[in-house]
Amino acid sequence: MSTHRFKTDFRNHYPVCFELLPILENILLEDEALSEVLGRHPGLLRRHPFLLDLARIEESSYRLITYPPPLPERVTHHVVNPALELLLVNWQHLPEFLSDRSAIPEPGDGYVLVLMKPGEKSVEIRSAEVGDLLALKIVAEGIESRKAAAEGGVAVGAIDNVLYRGEQLGLILAPPTRIRRPPEFPKGEVNDPEFFSSSTFTLQWHITQTCDLDCRHCYDRSDREAMTLEQALGVLDDLYDFCREHHVFGQVSLSGGNPMLYPHFDRLYSEAAERGFMTAVLGNPMPRNRIERMLAVQKPEFYQISLEGMKAHNDFIRGSGHYDRVLDFLKLLGELEVYRMVMLTLTRDNMYQVLKLADRLKGLTELFTFNRLAAVGRGAELSAVPLDRFPDFLDRYVDAAETNPCMGLKDNLFNLLRWQRGLSLGGGCAGHGCGAAFNFVALLPDGEVHACRKMPSLIGNIYRDRLNDIYYGSSAHRFRAGSKSCSTCPVRPVCGGCPAVSYGFGRDIFNELDPYCFRNQEGKTLS
Repeated sequence: MSTHRFKTDFRNHYPVCFELLPILENILLEDEALSEVLGRHPGLLRRHPFLLDLARIEESSYRLITYPPPLPERVTHHVVNPALELLLVNWQHLPEFLSDRSAIPEPGDGYVLVLMKPGEKSVEIRSAEVGDLLALKIVAEGIESRKAAAEGGVAVGAIDNVLYRGEQLGLILAPPTRIRRPPEFPKGEVNDPEFFSSSTFTLQWHITQTCDLDCRHCYDRSDREAMTLEQALGVLDDLYDFCREHHVFGQVSLSGGNPMLYPHFDRLYSEAAERGFMTAVLGNPMPRNRIERMLAVQKPEFYQISLEGMKAHNDFIRGSGHYDRVLDFLKLLGELEVYRMVMLTLTRDNMYQVLKLADRLKGLTELFTFNRLAAVGRGAELSAVPLDRFPDFLDRYVDAAETNPCMGLKDNLFNLLRWQRGLSLGGGCAGHGCGAAFNFVALLPDGEVHACRKMPSLIGNIYRDRLNDIYYGSSAHRFRAGSKSCSTCPVRPVCGGCPAVSYGFGRDIFNELDPYCFRNQEGKTLS
C-alpha cells in the first residue's frame, strides 16, 4: 500500500481527529494505529487532550464498518451484539462532540458504545448509561433475571426492563417470539408477517365474580370461589415463566365481576407490576382514591369500561344511574391521564344507538369498540342483531369512523369488509383475528382456564397444570385452529369470525362459519 493511498484512507479513518490536528498526516506511518502514535507522543495532545480517546472511538467505528462481524440470523437466548465494542474513556461527551463541535469534552471516566445494529450498515456511537452496562453484564455472564434482581435488591421487572431497553438499543440480541401461527395456518391473501406472530401474551384474569352491577347480558353469574393471595401469586410466577420461555411481554388484564372488589387487588396489582407485566383493568366506575392508589404503583395500559347505548337503554341493561356515572368516571380517568376504552355489547335493541353514542364519546375516550352479543348466560335472554342488517351496520360504522377518531374496528368481520373494499387490513379482535388460546387466555377465579371468556371453552385448570402445558394441550390447539370453514378465506389470519357468537347460535364452532359472515354473499346482503 502506498503512502498516498494510506493517507487517503487516513482521512476516512480518522475524520474528526484529522480535522483537529492536520499535522497527523505527516506523522502516521503505514498500517499504524493513531491511538498508538498518540500514546507515544503525548505532546500531540497538548491542544486537544481528549484526542487519544477520540482516536480510539474512530478506530472502532472504522473497524466495524470495514470488517463487520457476522451477525446470527436467529438466537435461542440473549447474546451480546457481536458488532459492539465497549470502550473505557477518560473524557465525557465525546459522542456528542463527533457530531457537534460545540459540545465540549470534559474530564471524567466513562464508557462509550460503538455498534452496528442488526440490519443496519451505519455505526452508532453513544455514551453508555448504567442500565446499558448492567444489561451487558447480565447477558455476558448469563445471570438469570430473578438472581440479578435478588442481588440488586430490585423487582425482577426492573431487570427485565433493563434487558428490553438493551434489545431496543441493539446492545443485545434476543430470540424471536415463540407465540407464532404454525406453518400450516391458512395465510389467504394476508402478507404482513406481524399478523402471524405476537410479541405479547395476555392473561385476561377474572379474579372475582363479585360485582356491583347486575347486567341483563352477563355471561356468568355462577358462584366461583376466588383464589387466595398465595394462589394468585403462584399464577403470576407461572405466567412470568411462560412469557420468559416464549420471549414475549406479559400483560395481566384484570377483570371480574368488578376486579377492584377482589380483597387482594392492590397487592396483586403491585406484584404484577413488580414482575414487569403490563397491566390493564376491565372494570366499573370507582372512586378517585382507588384509581390514584393504583396509579401510584403503575399506570395501566388502559382502563376499559362498558356502555350499552344511550342513557335509557344503557341503564335498562346495567342499572339506573350507570350511564351518568360512566361519563363522570371517564372524565376522571382523563384528568388522571389514563388511556380510556369503552366497550359495547351489540344487540338488536342498541345497534341504532351506536353511532350516536360514539359521537357522544368524542373527547371522553381514546377508544370505543363493540362486541356482538354472545348468547351465553343471561345474554341468551337478549336479541341478537338480525343477520341481514349487520353488513349495512358495518358499512355505516366504517363510514362514521372516518371522522370520529375514537371509533375502533375490533370486530373481525371489519377486515372482510375492508378486503372487499380494497382497503388495508387491521388486526381484528386480538391483533391476529381471533386470538383465543393464541395470544391470550382467560383465567377464572376458580382456576379454570378458557380459550375465550365469552363462551364455555375450557382448556385446563391452573391448579393442576402449568400454563405452558395448558397452552400446548389438545383443547387449546383446537381453539387456535378455529373453524375449518374459514380455512379458504382470504382474510383468515385477521378474522376467523367470532366463535362465541357462533356458539350462541348453536353452531359447531370448529366446523361452521360465523353466522354473520358475508364472504359468499352477493353484495354482502344476507337472506
